[in-house]
Amino acid sequence: MRRALPADDADDLTWLLFHQDDVIRLDQARCHLSPSAIRHRVDTGRWRQVHRAIYVTHSGPVGPEQFRWIAVLAAGPAALLGGLSAAQAWGLRRYESGTVHLLTPATHRARSLPSGVRLHRTTVLSEEDVLQVGLPPRTLPTRSLVDAAQWAASDEEARAIVAAGFQQRLVAGDDLHRVLDRLPRARRRRLIMRTASDAGGGAHSLAELDFLGLVRRAGLPEPSRQVVRYDSAGRRRYLDAWFEEWRVHVEIDGGQHHDPRAAWADMRRQNDLWLDGDRVLRFPAWAIRAQPEEVIRQIRAALRAAGWPDLPRHE
Repeated sequence: MRRALPADDADDLTWLLFHQDDVIRLDQARCHLSPSAIRHRVDTGRWRQVHRAIYVTHSGPVGPEQFRWIAVLAAGPAALLGGLSAAQAWGLRRYESGTVHLLTPATHRARSLPSGVRLHRTTVLSEEDVLQVGLPPRTLPTRSLVDAAQWAASDEEARAIVAAGFQQRLVAGDDLHRVLDRLPRARRRRLIMRTASDAGGGAHSLAELDFLGLVRRAGLPEPSRQVVRYDSAGRRRYLDAWFEEWRVHVEIDGGQHHDPRAAWADMRRQNDLWLDGDRVLRFPAWAIRAQPEEVIRQIRAALRAAGWPDLPRHE
């Protein structure tokens, strides 16, 4: 829930706490309050110490935004939110983590950090990668996603994070490639570049990325992704994969439509395409991984039926 702005006549301390989600460092508090006033707030329970020299100015639970501020203030002025934590601050959804990731220059001396905070060091941190105006201090979405993919627990998680960044419009085009140009030794560099290229071309989910790789390995023609079509009512619809020359459309169902109305909307869209003469194939996301041969068999059959010559590949 968005917090209400302080009143126009609010003092500097009130504004500071507003900008820092009610988290404050002791040296900041001393700029506005006497030592006895600070002790009084702690003794009466109005403020609560959550780490060495770090306080929250309420007695309730600490939320994710406040924990990010606790981490940044505890680490010192050179620290920034990085990776997944920075991406979440920019609005990335569906990737909650109990760990706060911080990025600091390699020369920065580490301070004592709260449990649940992980510090990453870098020798490459240019102004192009850092939010210059705004709070909390963090890397820009492009660098945030690259670092999140570098630090991910697996290649699969890295690919999913990059795809989500494109799907949720945090990045676009060759944004990540420009960051990677500055990070020649980045972990998973080739994987991130390949995923960004495919996601920038319209493959906006991990299942769609897997499908695209499957099609390439099978030697099928490469489809267009996220192509705009209009249904019979004139509404814009996006096709997951579209073999335009042969009018074959592939829809990949992620299993997210438990609402009958959403499922019916999908069926209605499919029916409109059938009425137009297109061949429509639908696959659940799990089948792309669990039964890839069957998926390819059906797509190959549909393309052949539509006139694709299926010429043998020359290795």
